[in-house]
Amino acid sequence: MFILDAHLDLAMNAMEWNRDLTLKVADIRKSEIGMTDKPDREKNTVSLDAMRKGNIGICVATQIARYVKKESELPGWNSPQQAWAQTQGQLAWYKAMEDLGEMVQITNTKELNEHITLWKNNDVSKKPIGYILSLEGADSILNMEYLEKSYNQGLRAIGPAHYGPGIYAYGTDSVGGIGVKGKALLKKIEELNLILDATHLCDVSFWETMKVYEGPVWASHNNCRKFVNHNRQFSDEQIKELIGRDAVIGIALDAWMMVPNWIRGKSTPKSVGVTLDQMIDNIDHICQLSGNSSHVGIGTDLDGAFGKEQSPLDLDTIADLQKIPSMLSKKGYSKRDIENIMSQNFIKFLCRVWR
Repeated sequence: MFILDAHLDLAMNAMEWNRDLTLKVADIRKSEIGMTDKPDREKNTVSLDAMRKGNIGICVATQIARYVKKESELPGWNSPQQAWAQTQGQLAWYKAMEDLGEMVQITNTKELNEHITLWKNNDVSKKPIGYILSLEGADSILNMEYLEKSYNQGLRAIGPAHYGPGIYAYGTDSVGGIGVKGKALLKKIEELNLILDATHLCDVSFWETMKVYEGPVWASHNNCRKFVNHNRQFSDEQIKELIGRDAVIGIALDAWMMVPNWIRGKSTPKSVGVTLDQMIDNIDHICQLSGNSSHVGIGTDLDGAFGKEQSPLDLDTIADLQKIPSMLSKKGYSKRDIENIMSQNFIKFLCRVWR
């Protein structure tokens, strides 16, 4: 079944992890034997080859570069200008992949429909992965002119915050509102008809955003607080707010977001028994809240600074997302429901926003 993955940090892995994502996953793992600088060395789950094998023809691919003040314990860049430069390097990688025929950027409905048609054509031997460019955390946007530059480069979605306090909003594990700068950003997002990604907004920033923002919104990779009681997840009230705005929420596969009491550096997928079943639980919960299958999708975040050491036991590579349709079918979901969840909800959302 055709899949749209609403959140992958491909360029970050290529640039900061120095991974050649044109290789097979097994070859990337082999190349990293003995490396210890990242927790997921030898355990990555994503490559462009694996995406093709899993029929993952479209993804929302990120630029990400956090600005951090000197007192922050979070990793990041020491100035917004450096953060901007890093996102430009990531964009250059996507463009290089386009030149190789490995990827193609999608910015409008015409390009979206043409790409879907291409992937339905069995005569094409090497299909490029379509990507919709998203910015995870807006710290690299120096001013609104830079947001316009990003839009002209193909940016189509943006999350105001990531982890910690940001320039425009407060993110995961921090508390605070959006302020004057945040409101100005939201106004410009509306003006450009960008998609606001509500993922990572802390509760205060989330609700302040919902009060003033009237444009299109989705959550590319966010699970349910019902199962893991942490501010990174959405409460039922937040989920209902997004449903009311005709949003789609992508379910992520980071183990600590799937099961409670995960201890970083100690827990393992085997010790806590995390599997794709927890993804199905999150999908089903959103469907129950909405009364239909129209507001949930896939947003794995696989290789978002983690690999097999923090992924479901029954997933070796991203190609294993093809296990999900049969799991949903056993849960009682119809073929149409499953197609909605695997790709159509996000595709319909894009067609509506880009009309």
